[in-house]
Amino acid sequence: MKFPLAVLVCCLAVGARADDAESLFAATVSDLADKPAALSAYKGKPLIVNFWARWCGPCREEIPEFIKAHAKYKSKGVEVIGIAVEDNVDGVRDFAKAYEMDYPVVVAKSKGIGLMQALGNSRAGLPFTVVIDRQGKVVSRKVGPMTKADMETAAEAALK
Repeated sequence: MKFPLAVLVCCLAVGARADDAESLFAATVSDLADKPAALSAYKGKPLIVNFWARWCGPCREEIPEFIKAHAKYKSKGVEVIGIAVEDNVDGVRDFAKAYEMDYPVVVAKSKGIGLMQALGNSRAGLPFTVVIDRQGKVVSRKVGPMTKADMETAAEAALK
């Protein structure tokens, strides 16, 4: 089967970017005080990165599991990061406080969809979780809510 060159280039580029987290580490998002937050600060650390939104029901349901994973694996060096795919920093800050999200939460604003796509979520579905090892390689990804078992598998994969 033959494909136009543009299709092949597109797919090769997406595949190359999806395997490493350089697009994530190159991004600057906003912290909950609406100040720039460089995600490069997390480079070299095992990460569980969750893209979510306040209006997303499954996102809300999985937040308690991220809180538990943060408590359980932080001492082993695993960082849990919540990236809100929204523009409203005040709303996200209030939500994070109400849900007692004690792990780092940032707001992607207009960069959220592009970051998810660069990490392998071509349809930009939420929630979306990416697991990154110390070398900056994406070792796992999931579109849909994370369970307790998913969190344990994610943490183990990040630490390998």
